[in-house]
Amino acid sequence: MPPPQQWQRPPQKKSGMGVAGVLGAVFGSLAALFVLLVIGIAVIGNASSSETSTPVAIPTYDPDEYEHTPDPSDRPTERPTERPTERPTERPTQRPTQRPTTRVTPPARVSVNTSLRNNSMYRAGSLPRLNCRGGNVNQWNHGQLKALILKTGRCMDKAWQPILEKQGIQFRPPNYAIASRKGRGACGDYPSPGSMVPYYCPRNSTIYASTSALASGVGNAPGYGEIISWHGGTISMMAHEYGHHVQNITGLMNSWWSSTLESSSQSGKLALSRRLELQATCFAGMWMRSVASSYPVSTSQRSRLFWFYGQVGDWPGRPRDHGKPVNNNRWFRQGWERSKAYQCNTWLAPSSSVS
Repeated sequence: MPPPQQWQRPPQKKSGMGVAGVLGAVFGSLAALFVLLVIGIAVIGNASSSETSTPVAIPTYDPDEYEHTPDPSDRPTERPTERPTERPTERPTQRPTQRPTTRVTPPARVSVNTSLRNNSMYRAGSLPRLNCRGGNVNQWNHGQLKALILKTGRCMDKAWQPILEKQGIQFRPPNYAIASRKGRGACGDYPSPGSMVPYYCPRNSTIYASTSALASGVGNAPGYGEIISWHGGTISMMAHEYGHHVQNITGLMNSWWSSTLESSSQSGKLALSRRLELQATCFAGMWMRSVASSYPVSTSQRSRLFWFYGQVGDWPGRPRDHGKPVNNNRWFRQGWERSKAYQCNTWLAPSSSVS
């Protein structure tokens, strides 16, 4: 299956790897590096005895900022909501009527902005509150966890599709490849060597995951099931990967990739990566809030989620590509507490909140 149209090869000098290879390497490395989200967990202690959340300052934005802030990278794409019909064939009648000819107005065209700072999806508002029950699932059981991932994935489709289509964005659901142990996909091995995290491959719009890695970890990297015993932690991470799919179909990911190629420094590329990842975490917070009453996410479970996101991210000594734990906590809470698409605009955020 060919890559989506918006993920076409950007103009660049030829090198040993094509864009598909670069993308595979980038997302494979990001997935591998995200194992740092659990590196410090072993020394933190048992999650059940310390799952508390320390309040932090939460960034917030004026909705007018993204509408009026000029951005040189803005490249709106005109996408008609429907194709005009062909001009009707004129057939003269035997008796001309006295009625004037009615001029047909062509259907309105919706301008879709695919830029990072002013993307059309920021006008989408909140996700609808849906009935999506998690149930009593044993996340160490491959069949049960896989079924839960696919079930909640369909709930994510139902949540994101209507608010994106309302903004003229063409929706398509992601694909899933869920193995009990490991497999190989379009962006490489899953899980990545030495990693336990799932990852999204934009080349074929697929979310890859290993249920054993998610629950029990790989090597010295503990799984989500060992960090937080409730399966909502794992599903919130799958909602993060779904957030990458949202970035893909809205043009955010393509704009991020173009900006990454244009960046002349490694620090600049890492800063862009952090904004991309923290935005996906904010989208995950939005979705978990949307199903809080039905999943359900109780007050105590919400506190555990906040604590969980305070443990993931870029620990000292690791590449700074996902954001500090304090900022992962901050942006998950941003999505949960502010719960509107424009509040997840990390591209307008000060550098301190995406460090």
